[in-house]
Amino acid sequence: MFEVVLYGLALTLLLFSFLKDRKKTRMALMKAWKAFENIAPALLGVLTLIGLVLTVLSPKVITAVLGQNTGIWGMFLTSLIGAITLIPAFVAFPMAASLLAGGAGIMQIAVFVSTLTMVGTVTAPLEAKYFGWKVTILRNGLAYLFSFIAASIIGMVLR
Repeated sequence: MFEVVLYGLALTLLLFSFLKDRKKTRMALMKAWKAFENIAPALLGVLTLIGLVLTVLSPKVITAVLGQNTGIWGMFLTSLIGAITLIPAFVAFPMAASLLAGGAGIMQIAVFVSTLTMVGTVTAPLEAKYFGWKVTILRNGLAYLFSFIAASIIGMVLR
């Protein structure tokens, strides 16, 4: 129901914009379409990746490797995967939801998403080029540590 209200509001405002200034509205729609064309390959790649992960990893395997009972070792494994993986955040959240539905633990997924978005192992050379290796290692190390702290707090709150 909420989505229907949002879509209705968006269409109403689009119609209002079109009635007010057709030229600007058309230009805005063309820019939006170009942005969609640019993001579509990544979005399709993400959907494919999520589909493959959920096809290859059964709920039993997900629970065994990333489940709540895996504790700190499951968190460590997911943190490493998150730290070295370079996928956009808009992909991480649907994947995290799918893994949670498949039996993964909350703290394990929290540390995965946190390291995925905050730790840049793959992008470290580029970051070091601008900020230096000392700052890059310090920032990534603190972000990695904070990911465990944040995941622990989330685990305590959501239990």
